[in-house]
Amino acid sequence: MKNSGRFRKYVPSILLLLLFEAAAVVLWLVRDNLFYLLNFSYIGCCLALGTALFAAGKRYARHFVQLAVGGYMLLYLGVISRENMQIEGFWYYLFLGVFEAATIRYAAAKILGPLLFGRGWCGYACWTAMVLDFLPYRQLQKPRREKLGVLRYVMFAFSLALVSGLFLMKAADLEQIMFWMFLAGNALYYIAGIALAFAFKDNRAFCKYLCPITVFLAPASYFSLLRVHCDESKCIHCGKCLRVCPMNVEVNKESRKRKNGTECILCYECTKVCPTKALLANEAEGLPAKIARSVSHASSGADEG
Repeated sequence: MKNSGRFRKYVPSILLLLLFEAAAVVLWLVRDNLFYLLNFSYIGCCLALGTALFAAGKRYARHFVQLAVGGYMLLYLGVISRENMQIEGFWYYLFLGVFEAATIRYAAAKILGPLLFGRGWCGYACWTAMVLDFLPYRQLQKPRREKLGVLRYVMFAFSLALVSGLFLMKAADLEQIMFWMFLAGNALYYIAGIALAFAFKDNRAFCKYLCPITVFLAPASYFSLLRVHCDESKCIHCGKCLRVCPMNVEVNKESRKRKNGTECILCYECTKVCPTKALLANEAEGLPAKIARSVSHASSGADEG
């Protein structure tokens, strides 16, 4: 029984690996390109190993996944392979009708993926957040500026207008332009992200106010299969979970309509501080609850370690 309990907490990691391996094999066979097999296998292995480390109580687990997956996409796919992995690259390849890594990534991680994992991309794979999460302001120290969230829509529209303009003007050597836009865009994102973090004393200020990707993520994340649950009958309203949540999610509510509910990055910091283990403890049937209970037990182990 004891060995069975130990194995059960690694079930989510195994399921993640199988899911990504299935996607890797299907894309490899459909596209007849070994890159897709290697790409999705690598990402799946990193996610599976990271979640297994989390289940084993290792506090560095999420940072490991961020560096392994985010660094791979930034350095290998972006810099070495010279593919624009930002939102401008998505528009570019979409307009070209080309099925490349950028379009696959957006479809898998930003449009369809959130139905399963919510904003897990932001918590485990984003190379911008990968750096921002190492800054000193992990918990919001000033009131959130809700009205500034409109800037993300401005950025979204600007990126679309920029790439559309290049196509309309029939700019020469678009591939080269997109590569330099990728480098410049990442530099600007890091500068803006770090500046906002220090200005608002909030590592995730960029994610809340400027990141255009959230426009894709929010609608599907509302229906996410994997999410933080709350057993409100166990909640004592101590507010500890609210204070540690980097995205200001009202995690002490079970409703999907809870404040900032679509912004949960599945970091599970809230589960580590809950004194009554009310979070992720609901008894709903099915896979989400099983995964939730696994993560809850894992986070308990991390807290004790």
